[in-house]
Amino acid sequence: LTINIKPGWKSGTKITFPKEGDQHPGRVPADIVFVIKDKPHKTFKREACDLRYAHRVALRDALCGCIVEVPTLMGPPTTLRLDNIKPNTVRRITGKGLPNPKAPGHFGDLIVQFEVEFPSKPITDPVLREQLMRILPPLSHA
Repeated sequence: LTINIKPGWKSGTKITFPKEGDQHPGRVPADIVFVIKDKPHKTFKREACDLRYAHRVALRDALCGCIVEVPTLMGPPTTLRLDNIKPNTVRRITGKGLPNPKAPGHFGDLIVQFEVEFPSKPITDPVLREQLMRILPPLSHA
């Protein structure tokens, strides 16, 4: 038996070969059913035809802006220029996800979620603390 797995098939897709199993004289052969199971990817998480990618950025890059190279599943990385990244900021890159098996030629999106990494050690220098307090705005109560 040969299975031609098409790009974009989701986990749980069943491929049935009718009456190909348990072939014995005098018995009705059983069906053989294969069920597709996704293998976890080290970089992307699948959400239907979309792919989710978590990208960590340093607090300084989140505040001052940065250029991010986002890997893609197929093809070269995509470059994003970002200013003022808030925690859990999401950017959607259209057409860079998985092929849609129900709509040939169409692709899902690549969803990039930014995780802002805060310094692991407290800022103890009083001059630096004062500068940060002066530069950074207080919480707005709007």
